[in-house]
Amino acid sequence: MISPLDFARVALLPLTLLVAACSSMGAETAPPPTAAGVGYAESARSVAATVGAVETEVEGLPPVSVVARLDHAANAAGVGLDLPPTRIVFFGNPQLGTPLMQRSQTAGIDLPQHVLAYEDGGTVYALYNTADYLAARHGLSGVATLGGIADALESIVGSATGGAVERTGAGSVEEGEGLVVVPSAFSVDETFGRLRSAVEARPPLSVVFALDHAANAASVGLELRPTRLLAFGNPRLGTPLMQAERSIGLDLPQKVLVWEDAAGDVFLAYNDPVYLAARHGIEGQAETLQTISDALAGLAAEATRDG
Repeated sequence: MISPLDFARVALLPLTLLVAACSSMGAETAPPPTAAGVGYAESARSVAATVGAVETEVEGLPPVSVVARLDHAANAAGVGLDLPPTRIVFFGNPQLGTPLMQRSQTAGIDLPQHVLAYEDGGTVYALYNTADYLAARHGLSGVATLGGIADALESIVGSATGGAVERTGAGSVEEGEGLVVVPSAFSVDETFGRLRSAVEARPPLSVVFALDHAANAASVGLELRPTRLLAFGNPRLGTPLMQAERSIGLDLPQKVLVWEDAAGDVFLAYNDPVYLAARHGIEGQAETLQTISDALAGLAAEATRDG
């Protein structure tokens, strides 16, 4: 005969197995990023430690240097929004990046290189734009430094995460895809100054970093026509996109490129928010995307023409 105590133990067994099964299910690895043209690795470290390890790797590879770092989650919290740990670090090597811009100055909008780290359900991923993606989007096939860029990024992310680097493939990305290009009536410096003033006059927009690609090229003995980049953001608009799909943090904050071409004409370019959303598989954010698109178009107009 089964004693009352044994009966209780037997009765509890299915519940114990159910709890164990649920715990096992909760421990499943979150799916990796699927955006076209990214390299990624699962990290054995936290987001903060992963980004710190990326910076350590970068600092050990002169003349590569850290340009800027951004804590998307902290910025979200600053405007009362929730976002799991999400950080990005920007770094560059003008000896490798300048030849890309010598071929196509629009490549400057995707430079300097950057690595995003985020936590999803307890799994941490680090990701970056692949050299193949840059080549497809900016028409860079055959540029000699692409191989060095690919090797450096894989080494940095692999070492920082302790994981194997995988790639999603550039897919069907076409040259110039997702770029909104506007001609300017002003010089590069004046256009850039007008752009920065327009951003600074529109809180909660804030400048994250500014970069003079041509000056950086000159610092390593290379020539590049005037080419400048401004990165800025508004967490009230960017956070909902990252809440929908974390990997879009790789393409945030917003970036605007200003350059002078071989004919002496000046242009301004920015990333189409609808393209970025599609790249990262985001749906249901039409209102936010339209607001961002309108804001970028307004800034571009103010920077490139009077009235």
